[in-house]
Amino acid sequence: TNKLKGPILCLVGPPGVGKTSLGNSIAKATGREFIRQSLGGVRDEAEIRGHRRTYIGSLPGKIVSNLKKAGTSNPLFLLDEIDKLGQDFRGDPASALLEVLDPEQNSKFQDHYLEIDIDLSDVMFVCTANSLNLPQALLDRMEIIRLEGYTEDEKVEIAERHLVEKQVEAHGLKPGEFTLTTEGLRALIQSYTREAGVRTLEREIAKLARKALRQILEKKTESVTITPDNLAEFAGVTKYRHGLSEEENQIGAVTGLAWTEVGGELLTIESVTVQGKGAIKTTGTLGDVMKESVETAFSFVKARAPTYGIKPSLFQRKDIHVHLPEGAVPKDGPSAGVGLVTAIVSTMTGVPVRRDIAMTGEVTLRGRVLPIGGLKEKLLAALRGGIKTVLIPQENEKDLAEIPTNIREGLEIVPVKHVDEVLKLALTESLTAIDWTDADELAAQPPVGIAPVADAVHH
Repeated sequence: TNKLKGPILCLVGPPGVGKTSLGNSIAKATGREFIRQSLGGVRDEAEIRGHRRTYIGSLPGKIVSNLKKAGTSNPLFLLDEIDKLGQDFRGDPASALLEVLDPEQNSKFQDHYLEIDIDLSDVMFVCTANSLNLPQALLDRMEIIRLEGYTEDEKVEIAERHLVEKQVEAHGLKPGEFTLTTEGLRALIQSYTREAGVRTLEREIAKLARKALRQILEKKTESVTITPDNLAEFAGVTKYRHGLSEEENQIGAVTGLAWTEVGGELLTIESVTVQGKGAIKTTGTLGDVMKESVETAFSFVKARAPTYGIKPSLFQRKDIHVHLPEGAVPKDGPSAGVGLVTAIVSTMTGVPVRRDIAMTGEVTLRGRVLPIGGLKEKLLAALRGGIKTVLIPQENEKDLAEIPTNIREGLEIVPVKHVDEVLKLALTESLTAIDWTDADELAAQPPVGIAPVADAVHH
């Protein structure tokens, strides 16, 4: 019979969204044996291909020994955390996997220990990873399926259907003794967890169940119902502030959107002007790409200054300092470009930025807005933070098709092509252009011949 060479799937997503359990479910659905092999911290290619028999203590590789354990030639083989593969002097396990994961080659996989051809073409391989920083050749062999973080409504559903029940059972609570209302659950998700998956949520629910059980055992109460009002008694002090990122419209403070491995985040971009000579300074543990995007934003604003009503001579007297708060958290990537331009223009003109607008997009020197990645997570973060309007690059409009309806309905999403459109929407007042001629330029120069005022010279 013609055998179907199965695709090799790679499930990519943040921690706690159920990649490993999905692998298990695929095995159940296809009626195959399930084998899980974690690749986190594997540095030695012999772990995959086996040692030569001449060595003392040599063993066959993990692939062969797991097949033996499964006892069938067509199990579902889950390679967990494939992005955590190490590399050192003993060889590169990622390259050893190239042969295993290629349906054309793996019918004659040779283990160093057994030295016979092993047919892996019937095995269904599924890999999981948190990010895609894998060798290009390895990515090429896999079909990538992205699993995004859950929305708040999805988390509520998961908790009500599975997590609460599981924890009630695990703690030995009787039916009716522990009730978590939907509003209480929502408050728990908003104020006590900030993650893409549901692991922390499960721990928090377990904590509530333990507190409730203790009260029942101490005969203080018969049953416990948790609502938003008494949530703090059981769960402790709130850990996260849920709501708007800024309280009022401020000059030079822009809400940007960032993507992290645990989902999206709201990111405030602050800028101020100080006396100086026209330099720009950045703080907040920025990566190289982000530093360059600050330079690009600054040059763009300088070049277009008169159009935005900024006198070019102002740049000779002022320095700009751009800071991205939470200084210890490393930030990188070009997608804060539009936010940086808006912050700089707002500082130089003194026009405040609307607090309920968030924005994302890379900026070129001509002011075009380029597309960005991680749109779903960024929009989720905006919705969680109570933002009304989100500005996204025009080229990302096609990605809106994959975004759940409740996110699209909860936000006004405006696609933009050029920075000028962003400034029109984001600033509280419109900017008026000024004429700036060579005569103005000369008038702004300090008069020649008069020495600049300095401290007294000591002889």
